[in-house]
Amino acid sequence: MQIRFTKMQGAGNDFVVLDETQGRLGLTPAHYRLLGDRHFGVGADQILTVRPSPGPGIDFEYVIHNADGGEVEQCGNGARCFARYVRDCGLTDKDTIRVQTRSGVIAPQLTPDGRVTVDMGCPVLEPARVPFEASGLQPQQQGQGQHWPLELGNGGPTVMVSVVSMGNPHAVQIVADVDAAPVATTGPLIEHHPRFPQRVNAGYMQVVARDHIRLRVYERGAGETLACGTGACAAVVAGIRLGLLDARVDVDTHGGRLSIAWGGQPTDAVLMTGPATFVFQGQIELPDTL
Repeated sequence: MQIRFTKMQGAGNDFVVLDETQGRLGLTPAHYRLLGDRHFGVGADQILTVRPSPGPGIDFEYVIHNADGGEVEQCGNGARCFARYVRDCGLTDKDTIRVQTRSGVIAPQLTPDGRVTVDMGCPVLEPARVPFEASGLQPQQQGQGQHWPLELGNGGPTVMVSVVSMGNPHAVQIVADVDAAPVATTGPLIEHHPRFPQRVNAGYMQVVARDHIRLRVYERGAGETLACGTGACAAVVAGIRLGLLDARVDVDTHGGRLSIAWGGQPTDAVLMTGPATFVFQGQIELPDTL
């Protein structure tokens, strides 16, 4: 079968966007893996699918698959590209849309400067709901936040992480120099740690100032990416709760800058602002069965 696609990126986090508003393409996890493959497919961190409204008060459904073919709950950089795509492709004339994701409803808004702001909803802070299996562990309290000790393998190092869900699970650790952080070696160990039953995104945060951090993220099912929107949100939430950051923070990633705002209360929504850019459009032939 032949399908049309659009390649987009948000701060270097790159996506294949598929339009299923007129009907399902019937893709399998193997198809999504092929689309995400940078040698044999199009190449992307995630594959984003646009589907019609699933109910009243909702404009679209937003479905996300990682490059490994697995469906995930949320993708913040993808949400900005999703909003840019449906507006620029004429699927809506609204500046603000309400979008159903696997983890809830989000509300991306196109701003006059060409960027997109996404209301990412409220963070989930209770370990069991992240989910994180905390039994038998003693956290270190700092401000309103907590550092949880996480042993990495038999005789491996113990790292201290703050656990947050932004619709998907994150484990954020503070590092002195993000460039020197052992992302490639400890990232996979954290992602697959048995205390995270749904696996986890591993964040490495360097605090530069109270309104500025540098961040790298080893993403669940994708490996290290140039940027991670939900990871930026989770890092800022963790930093604010630990008393290290103010309510508005610029987050520098290898792919660009994101701006995150959070009021500091569990009932406050996290707002993320950043770029969303078209790269190219194309058509690819996929095997009917994989």
